[in-house]
Amino acid sequence: MVVVAALSTSGATVSTAPERVALQLRDELLDGQYAAGTRLREEELAERFEVARHTVRSAIRLLVERGLVVHERNRGAVVPPLTQGRIDEIFGFRKVLEIGALRMALADGADLTPVVAAVEELEGLVGRDPVPSWRELTELHARIHRAIVAAAGNSHLLSAYARCEDETRILLAVLHPDFDACRLATLHRQLLDKLLIGGDVAVQALADDLELAGRSALLVALRRAETVARALSR
Repeated sequence: MVVVAALSTSGATVSTAPERVALQLRDELLDGQYAAGTRLREEELAERFEVARHTVRSAIRLLVERGLVVHERNRGAVVPPLTQGRIDEIFGFRKVLEIGALRMALADGADLTPVVAAVEELEGLVGRDPVPSWRELTELHARIHRAIVAAAGNSHLLSAYARCEDETRILLAVLHPDFDACRLATLHRQLLDKLLIGGDVAVQALADDLELAGRSALLVALRRAETVARALSR
């Protein structure tokens, strides 16, 4: 869907009221302004954005299609919870897609210059004043991985990646306390160096990045959140 795809790109041009509301809410979700389980109330949002409720309803539908919110029975639209099943599903999908795309790119001797440029841009945020927002960091993180997929030169793979891009960034919001620009830049410079070597070294480096800096890191954050929740409930 063209409109939904447009919402995944920073600075995308939007033309309708639902798109504008959806884009604003998307940015807030990616900034971590809504905790898991938060209910998006149509009436409150309509008043805030000064639009009709059907406009808000259409905007929420766009967010649901992106995996940013879900509809729950008797509750309406809510920010989905972080669960191991959700983490495993997203990163299992990304592993198949990104590693497959990388293998294709390496076999064709594809140009990885866009990956280099994105990593260098991320490194440029280290030590910046003001400190870059989490949304800026995850946008560059996504751009690096999108460039890896794009290197395969297969539009279907890139379209499939776009379907999980925002949902991945929502999941990564819980890692905000654990990652800053310096750590992200260091990890992706190490990844890039191995991608440029090529072959099995490149493939293993990407697999390790998705597992260690992605899935496993999220599982650690999930366990930490569960421990805090149990302590507060006593």
